[in-house]
Amino acid sequence: MAGAGRRGRSRGELIRERTRARFVGRRAQVSLFTENLTKDPASAEDPADFLFHVRGVGGVGKSTLLRQWQEVARKAGAVTAVVDENDVHGVPQALAELARQLAEQTGPLKEFDKAAEQYRKEQDAAAAESMLTEGADAVGADASLSSRVVTQAALGAAALIPGVGAATSMANQDAAAQGLDRLRAGLRGQGGRGRRGRGADASGLGRAFVGELDRLSGKHAWVVLFFDTWEQTGRFLDGWLLDLLQDEFGPLPANVIMVLAGRDELAERPWAPLRPHVTDVPLEVFTQTETRALLAARGVTEPDVVDAVLHLSLGLPLLVELLALAQPESAEEVGAGADVVDAAVERFVRWIDDPAERDAVLACALAPRLNEDVFAAAVPEEARRLWGWLCGQPFVSGHGDFKQYHAVVRASMVRQRRVFSPQRWGAAHLRLAEAHGAWRAAVQEGLPASKRWGDARWLRHRLDEMYHRLCARPSAALTAALAVAIGAADEDVAVLRQWTDAFQQAARDTADPDLLTWADTLRTAVSGQDPALGFLTAVLSHDALSAKHRSLAHTYRGRLLMFADRDEEALAELDRALTIDPDNLLGRVPRAEVHRRLRHFDEAVADYTAVIDRDSGMPYVRVLRGSVHREAGRYQDAINDYTAALEFEPTHASALFFRGLAHQRTGRLAEAVRDLTTAFDLQPSASHFQAQRGDVHRQAGHYEEAISDLTAALSHDSDRVWHRAVRGITYRQAGDFTKARDDLSRVADRRVSDHNFPFELTMLDTVESGLASCRPHWVELLAPDAPQPLEAGFRDVFRALILEPSRDLATVTEAFLSAGPTQAAITNLLLYLTELFTVDGDLAARARHCHHLLTTESTPVAD
Repeated sequence: MAGAGRRGRSRGELIRERTRARFVGRRAQVSLFTENLTKDPASAEDPADFLFHVRGVGGVGKSTLLRQWQEVARKAGAVTAVVDENDVHGVPQALAELARQLAEQTGPLKEFDKAAEQYRKEQDAAAAESMLTEGADAVGADASLSSRVVTQAALGAAALIPGVGAATSMANQDAAAQGLDRLRAGLRGQGGRGRRGRGADASGLGRAFVGELDRLSGKHAWVVLFFDTWEQTGRFLDGWLLDLLQDEFGPLPANVIMVLAGRDELAERPWAPLRPHVTDVPLEVFTQTETRALLAARGVTEPDVVDAVLHLSLGLPLLVELLALAQPESAEEVGAGADVVDAAVERFVRWIDDPAERDAVLACALAPRLNEDVFAAAVPEEARRLWGWLCGQPFVSGHGDFKQYHAVVRASMVRQRRVFSPQRWGAAHLRLAEAHGAWRAAVQEGLPASKRWGDARWLRHRLDEMYHRLCARPSAALTAALAVAIGAADEDVAVLRQWTDAFQQAARDTADPDLLTWADTLRTAVSGQDPALGFLTAVLSHDALSAKHRSLAHTYRGRLLMFADRDEEALAELDRALTIDPDNLLGRVPRAEVHRRLRHFDEAVADYTAVIDRDSGMPYVRVLRGSVHREAGRYQDAINDYTAALEFEPTHASALFFRGLAHQRTGRLAEAVRDLTTAFDLQPSASHFQAQRGDVHRQAGHYEEAISDLTAALSHDSDRVWHRAVRGITYRQAGDFTKARDDLSRVADRRVSDHNFPFELTMLDTVESGLASCRPHWVELLAPDAPQPLEAGFRDVFRALILEPSRDLATVTEAFLSAGPTQAAITNLLLYLTELFTVDGDLAARARHCHHLLTTESTPVAD
């Protein structure tokens, strides 16, 4: 049997190769690009152009020209990649697709792959784990708190509790944030990820991509990147590309060429600096000569037929190609119609002899994007052999996993199918919706709820399913689509725009008045300054939303306002959510956080308690409630909550860490060391656990252990300011003034605006050199109108000791104690006083007297 056992190019590839070989027209543009590839990019006299902009109306042949240029570039030794609207919904997705195509030609891009993996990790770290998921799966939504919010919720403002000394007021915010990262890691199985990408920085991807371009440019003559359908992809990439061309991500090699293709001219203002460097390639319709040449290449030479095609096609290459492929034998067969495109497409379809091929072309037009699976779902079983044939048609293009019809051709076929076969239209869309629904369900089986919106496969099927249901039954599917949109609005803007694009596509393809009105409303909302807020506001105007979904929409609006530090507005929005649906636990946690930020501690505790009462098996909620108690100064209540969380999960390192902090505040230093040691044993990489234990050792007077812990923590993270500051204080309290000055000076140099560090340096100057030389600094630090690192009661003690020696220390001490300081605050003050024992003059005696008053009159604070 001829060819048996051979593996070669597919029929579709052979068809496309022969189509390229018969490429007619655009010779001037092809010559322009070909000649450019022979130039030296570094030449001072006639350098190669590096930025091309191909523009023209739909159907004029932009994508075809890009494919021809890509072929020319590869023959000239270039590596190439192309992206269009199917690949681009944000910079990370575009870079990933460009890198994938380059890697297919050159081998793995290892540095970019590492950066992409790091970016994914940063996304997961920045997107706080869900607080609850009950009820969210119905709309694909889930709840979360940002790293900053959760850090504040757990650490709170312990540093600002009256009477806390400078060492305590330098509360380790970074350490607590890391502790809560561990807390969130303990929420596995509890929920989702909130607004994906919050806090994740894509600039690292850009730098890694430029690094790979630099490497490839040294091995290949050219690297050529093509960006098709720029009128759509430019929404996401315009600013990034301008930064790239101006070396914002590192030096861009001179032999990298960028080619943009779109319908419109480049935006005037942002592109003004680079306008002189843009090679503008406007595409006009074919001349009569070019049209006749293309028709001749396709075997159409009858003069009357040629004249009819010239008249009907208006010189648009796509329409010329369609009419030529139909092989008309007379001018009457070409004819004319009210709509040029519809007439050309209708004649092309009519002249397909094979009914199976004709039905396949029309059936697949209903799918915005195609692969072989979608093709098989769209056509009868006997037509599934035609996938390669369809891919070879001139109006089908694409790369990677998906193909798509040319937008002009697809719009015409969709319009004809909807108008002339409404029943088949609806049935076909429902069939495709069911197929995407089944594929989505299959992806979900191995995908946690928290990862769904961030998974490209799941999102693609979700959006295509929604699109097809809207097309099949616009009115019936509208409410469900808007309910799904609530979940999209809780994601990043790229996801929200993808959802909006799919909805707008359905509105255009159905021409349904209600969908068109909604599409315009949602497009306006997403284009505003606060896309998600505006989008949710628009969705809430739909009267048919269920109470559950309306409550969720208010919940997400409240969280967005909370993230924007608009706490009063956030509280009002979350109140609305819970008034509509009191069982909406998704709204309880963010409202508790807002209450905490507004110092409504009882209300915050009440919301957390409501969550715990519904499901007592959620240790992280107890940790958060415990942190509210701790911020409110109710340390024993906080310890009780942390302990209860540990009963559910004994290895919950964050609960141990925060319980250790609470023990430290109440002066239970041995218990604090024990909890922090256990937490550190569970997570040896958490250097902040070890640093916090070092601070407890410092308070206990165990300076060697404190310095050992703090030094070890700094060896893991030498940039951590808090670690170094506490070690500097420890060295000073241990009498090693040289090392103390080294640490504290380095800290002060980095955080000159933080008044804690001038205080600590002034303490060092005082114990080392005496009060006389330091008095001006104390006057400045303790001035009533100066920004102060210390709370009023603590500061007042220092004023009496240093600046107002005539004041009665007993009265001052009594006032300090009556303010209810924590035992940690008292301990810190005692340590400062002990340091002052060595200062010459009256100050040492007054410090001893104050120390005596505190140790005889103070009572440890347990709560």
